Amino acid sequence: MRVNEEIKAPKVRVIDIDGTQLGIYSAKDALKLAQERGQDLIEIAPQAKPPVCKIIDFGKFKYEQQKREKIQRKNQQVSLLKEIRLHPNTDVHDFEFKAKHAENFLEEGNKVKVVVMFKGREMAYTEQGEDLLNRFIEKVEDIAKVESPIKMEGRNMNVILVPSKTKSKK
Repeated sequence: MRVNEEIKAPKVRVIDIDGTQLGIYSAKDALKLAQERGQDLIEIAPQAKPPVCKIIDFGKFKYEQQKREKIQRKNQQVSLLKEIRLHPNTDVHDFEFKAKHAENFLEEGNKVKVVVMFKGREMAYTEQGEDLLNRFIEKVEDIAKVESPIKMEGRNMNVILVPSKTKSKK
């Protein structure tokens, strides 16, 4: 961000403190105008033709900018990836219990990665793992949608679910 003498453009568009446009001035004239008012000349949009500069107190401008950034960080939603692990022979009650946890994670606005882990000879029954993941998807389909489809990675089969925009209550 360029201030006062750092502005190198030959002509600049000048905006007053209250937001009204004063017109296009040479950089020297704009700086002189700002100094007459006891303010600084700050380049706001350097990519514009001609660059846009505002007459304002630099300290106040910086403070307001930090305040805006703080509010943006506060309102920013951080999405975590939660993982639910299953096995091809997971019992019905365990399945329901883990599905309930996944629903809670999704309602909080987090992504959920559901993993079916295969051990030893279970690798011969990958279709059971796929059926389990499809049942899981059906169980939470009213509050979630599939981000990445079911895929096999080594001895694990997984799917990633994200909260659907309509039902999320965070």
